Amino acid sequence: MNFEGKTAIVTGASAGIGRATATMLAQNGCNVVLVDIDQKNLEAICKENEKCSGKSVFFECDISDENAVNEVVKKTEMLFGKIDILANMAGIPGPSARAEDYSFEDFKKVYSINVFGTFLTMKYCLPIMQKNHKGAIVNTCSCSGMRGYQLEIGYGSSKFAVMGMTMNAANENGGNGVRINCYAPGWVDTGMLDSILDQYEKETGVKTAKNELRNGTMSRPSTPEEMAAVVCFLLSDEASYVNGANFVCDGGKTLG
Repeated sequence: MNFEGKTAIVTGASAGIGRATATMLAQNGCNVVLVDIDQKNLEAICKENEKCSGKSVFFECDISDENAVNEVVKKTEMLFGKIDILANMAGIPGPSARAEDYSFEDFKKVYSINVFGTFLTMKYCLPIMQKNHKGAIVNTCSCSGMRGYQLEIGYGSSKFAVMGMTMNAANENGGNGVRINCYAPGWVDTGMLDSILDQYEKETGVKTAKNELRNGTMSRPSTPEEMAAVVCFLLSDEASYVNGANFVCDGGKTLG
């Protein structure tokens, strides 16, 4: 995959799939704008990417803040003259709790990042891509946005919303050179998974190892790099006829 001369915004870039995606894009020649609330990690990633041919910069930004998102998009266009790629990797799991025990504040917080943040970055990047008649956006769905799993009313329903927004926006674009897709991981070996397992243990009293999860046919969680490879494919010219898709990459978790 060749991203030479292209410019990407990657949200959630400080860790996990976001970090792996930002690194993979940079290694393939892309100018990468890293967006997250963790400035220290963003600085470290930019330093790591210095040896790559593309330029890496970062902006500390809460993507649930409309003004902040608008500013990041404006600054990116000023720096690079265009935005070719948006990789919406930012997301939070929220608590693991039954619907009746889930607080409204927690529910709103999950939606503020997973749904409203994804909406805002698309909203402000799309006009620039449309103006240039070219662009690719990948949003983060999940197996939890395809099935109704226990203790996931916040996270799961937010991912259903992400898949819906992706398909809505893809239907409005596509013909103008802008493609919009999402991908649906299963369990991924990240800090988020560690947090979820801790919450499950507190809620159920049962400690679960990563290899004991319902991982699907692969019998293990994926690595962030395996997911980044899927994201980068969907963002690349090799996926030029893919629009409005939810690319399931769950190791077969949803087969059972």
